[in-house]
Amino acid sequence: MIKFIHTGDIHLGLQFKKDSLPKDIATKRRVELWNTFEKIVDKAIHDKVDFLFIAGDLYEEEYFTLGDIKRVRDILSKGENVHILIAAGNHDSLNRKSLYNRIRWPENIDIFNTTGIEKIEFPDKNTCIYGYSWDGIENRKPVLNSIEKIDRKRKNILILHGDIYDRNSVYLPLNKDYLDSLGFDYIGLGHIHKPNIISSKIAYCGSPEPLHFGEQGEHGIIQGIIDEEGTHIDFIPISSRMFLEKSINLDPTHGYVDIINMIKSCDDKVSLNKNLYRIILEGIINREVKLDIEDVVSSLEEDFYYIELVNNTIMDYDIDSLEKENEDNIIGYFIKAMKEKDLEDKIIREALYIGLESLMKGKVG
Repeated sequence: MIKFIHTGDIHLGLQFKKDSLPKDIATKRRVELWNTFEKIVDKAIHDKVDFLFIAGDLYEEEYFTLGDIKRVRDILSKGENVHILIAAGNHDSLNRKSLYNRIRWPENIDIFNTTGIEKIEFPDKNTCIYGYSWDGIENRKPVLNSIEKIDRKRKNILILHGDIYDRNSVYLPLNKDYLDSLGFDYIGLGHIHKPNIISSKIAYCGSPEPLHFGEQGEHGIIQGIIDEEGTHIDFIPISSRMFLEKSINLDPTHGYVDIINMIKSCDDKVSLNKNLYRIILEGIINREVKLDIEDVVSSLEEDFYYIELVNNTIMDYDIDSLEKENEDNIIGYFIKAMKEKDLEDKIIREALYIGLESLMKGKVG
């Protein structure tokens, strides 16, 4: 039996510019990437796993320094009884200038080469680990053609950084059916940041810490065992925070205080003080409510670790007055036509407001 942890896409050194996070939040997130990386290594040691796999994009080459890569080495060196195997990806590619080549690595750490699928044997574990490192930022090489026929009497694992979802991808496109046919006991993938157990033998670990609002929900690692009965893998949440998006639907009966309270009630207090939230306000807002987004965010800062608001609401209209003011143009004709329908129906009334929003903008323009 062998035990392993599969991680990747950690992106140490990331500047968190994609969502334009405030400087203090971005700084904390960079620290949290390091903390979670160390937490993964500590878990590998504590759980006495045989292997720790890092499936690419361990760090951001653009922002990483020699001191940073030495820090990586020192953290990994704590796991002297764990075999650590790294497949470089497109953000930490292994080339002539790579920081991976600037230091001496301990004997328990291997970095796969870039010439094709490399096999590293562990006779004491009756195991062969196959992997491949990128040497640039794009990759469409047919690297799987270099895999020799595997020995089914051994446990065989493949570690790759690539894209199983897009056959036209420039990020090492992979074919799931072909991967299945190779006969590996486990294939650990990197590059896609959303964790996904594709089958009992193939999985994306995802990024252990979410990196922006496009990566919502739980993030973590894959932990597995391969024994005589087969492969058993589980997703283990490990991230310190989550990016979460919540929608709040308003109607003209909601006043300013109601809106504030609805936002505060979008999640429990523990979660609000821990995670990063994007709140999307939708629906129809009473025209007498002055909703200044910056003011609302400021009033909520004590209740949230981080909050940003998106205002997609439509202003309530005085339909009768508006119709009278525009009785001889398209706005008046539109209101008259919609009033012939059932404006008590929520969907019809929202359609009226959405149409008016567009027509009024056109009038102003």
